[in-house]
Amino acid sequence: MQNTSVVDRFLRYVQIDTQSDPRSTTNPSTEKQKDLGRLLVDELHELGVSDAELDEFGYVYATIPANTGKPNVPVLCLCAHMDTSPDVTGAGVKPLIHHDWDGTDIVLPDDPTQVIRLADHPDLNDQIGHDIITASGTTLLGADNKAGVAEIMAAAELLLNEPVIKHGTIRLLFTPDEEVGRGTEKVDLARLGAAIGYTIDGEMRGTLEDETFSADAVKITIQGVSTHPGFAKGKLENALKIAADLLASLPKDSLSPETTEGHEGFIHPGHLEGNQDQAVLEFIIRDFSVSGLQEKEHYLQKQLQTVLAMYPNSSATFDVREQYRNMKEVLDQHPAVVENALEAIRRSDLQPERRSIRGGTDGSRLSFMGLPCPNLFAGEHAFHSRLEWVSVQDMEKAVEVIVNLCQVWEERA
Repeated sequence: MQNTSVVDRFLRYVQIDTQSDPRSTTNPSTEKQKDLGRLLVDELHELGVSDAELDEFGYVYATIPANTGKPNVPVLCLCAHMDTSPDVTGAGVKPLIHHDWDGTDIVLPDDPTQVIRLADHPDLNDQIGHDIITASGTTLLGADNKAGVAEIMAAAELLLNEPVIKHGTIRLLFTPDEEVGRGTEKVDLARLGAAIGYTIDGEMRGTLEDETFSADAVKITIQGVSTHPGFAKGKLENALKIAADLLASLPKDSLSPETTEGHEGFIHPGHLEGNQDQAVLEFIIRDFSVSGLQEKEHYLQKQLQTVLAMYPNSSATFDVREQYRNMKEVLDQHPAVVENALEAIRRSDLQPERRSIRGGTDGSRLSFMGLPCPNLFAGEHAFHSRLEWVSVQDMEKAVEVIVNLCQVWEERA
């Protein structure tokens, strides 16, 4: 039987608009995410996976049964998210394959101002001769994370069609709303029934990410003093100006995404709305340690108090909500989860590289929910932008590593 290539799957999936919505209160945040979920269920049924199903919250669950006589192989979960970022539209994606790329600039035809340059994308240095997939210039591509979805599906088909590849029970999990921080909000771990997991949502081939930011969200609600502007002297305290003063008080050369790298954290304002009476500011706070998060939150609160001192009749609330925590705290307690993944990468003739993520994945939350879950490469690059790209050869390597991973767990059980 001829297996469907990972590329064919990917090209099909990215043309389905699955953009999530951070303002929505529903699960999933957008119903259109279920369009891809339904397709995946249909494709899994065609492969003979009879229990594949899409639940009311937009999660796809499916099982590849074990084909080994070993009774103690841990149940392995392979996970990817179906939604794409709200930052750039995912409607009307037109994927293009740039065959045997020669290293020259890739000009995206539907908007020639969008140019993928080697100088701007260092990871392109080892892609000469590869087939590079991009969008056409007016949308994101959706490799984040439909590359991972396609790779898991291609690996699943291979495992089902090649009984010589021994493995334990494999559970597939495709999630909605990862991009809006709610990818595990309605996941049913009892239903999933896995002991360990891997998200396939990383960047450069050969990489394994076993550390993430820890993350909080801060919501500041400023209550000003409103009055008619014609009679406002000595009375009006404009909530929008208070918010602007707070933003202006933040450092220009540190503590922001645009001024930090590596293990440096940041304070990032992401949304502002309001009027002269009331304004709401939303921030995300990131650091690799909880103590670092708390330091940044205390700093922001101190800046707010300093600004409010200039507006004696105004007030503000400062609400902190935990988003996710550094998965390394959990993974350090389960060394085999990382070591087996590194071995799977080695078996694909790649030099494994452990990395930290300046962000988070579904694996961050899953790890703290009881499912240790590092992140394997999927070949995604230039996330959340119209310059997003992925290499065909990298996706094929990712499929190979996933299959190796299932074998390693079976062998070492």
